[in-house]
Amino acid sequence: MSQTTAKSLSGHTALVTGGSRGLGLLMADRLAARGCTVIIAARDADELASAQKKLLHRRPGVAVHTSVCDVRDQEAVHAMFRTAHDTCGGPDIVIANAGIIQVAPLEAVGAKEFRDAMDTMFMGAVHTCLEALPYLRASERGGRLAVISSVGGLLGVPHLLPYASAKAAGGILAEGLHAEVAASGVSVTAVYPGLMRTGSHLQAEFGGSRSKEFGWFSAVAGAPLVSMNAQRAAERIVNAVIRRRTRLVLTPLARAADLAHGLAPAVTTRLNGVVARMLPQAAPGRPRLRRGAEVEPPEGAVSSRFQTWGSALNERAADAYNQRDT
Repeated sequence: MSQTTAKSLSGHTALVTGGSRGLGLLMADRLAARGCTVIIAARDADELASAQKKLLHRRPGVAVHTSVCDVRDQEAVHAMFRTAHDTCGGPDIVIANAGIIQVAPLEAVGAKEFRDAMDTMFMGAVHTCLEALPYLRASERGGRLAVISSVGGLLGVPHLLPYASAKAAGGILAEGLHAEVAASGVSVTAVYPGLMRTGSHLQAEFGGSRSKEFGWFSAVAGAPLVSMNAQRAAERIVNAVIRRRTRLVLTPLARAADLAHGLAPAVTTRLNGVVARMLPQAAPGRPRLRRGAEVEPPEGAVSSRFQTWGSALNERAADAYNQRDT
């Protein structure tokens, strides 16, 4: 990276929701590398403190602030932006990234899980975007806004249905906002990442046959041929936001899925049905969902050996990207 590029955002203020771990933390790091004053927002104060420490260690001299905020609460989001503006100016760049992942067959989820996903990833993005826009419109540098959707938002991924539904809504929100606010000089980027090695399997929630669901998800999310290096993903996302791109789909597999669904939606949907039959069947009853950190398969199990082989990189990412419980 050239010195000019590294300093090209000096004087800007950037706010990243869901910035305490995983992709959010990495995007905050890439913004800090370009000279931004960075504000990371999340619900957990301890996670935020740990993330701030990691960023300051990696980027000494860069201003990194934290904001405890639940994006499901619009009043809290309003207060977050007001405080951010009063403290740091701007913001000039906002990335709506807060999210949750629920991995379970349909039989193991109900309306509550869909509401939880929509409240966090869709309404959370709505609150973030609506509260950010007055500040972005006022930015002398021309505001930039991004909404992080997912390849799951491009087609209905089996065993991720609440997540995919909310991410699809978020993608539509971003693309609609781009059209609505373009005349004001604010750019909006819709981002559709594929699988990334962020260590998110430890924070994801699993239902049904929880150990088996954890096994396949953690293995696939960490497989090098299927998933993407999270640092490279964060770099590409930040570049797309800086360049005011309208849409970014990451990973060859995600682009192929997007193209296939656009050209042959019925065939793609039928193939998804084949994939669904290959995934673990629901356990009897409907036990509550649990975080991946609580449901790792027992040592010696076949799923445990497969998970260990498939997600070795993902396990290392969990340490690097603040996914372990503090």
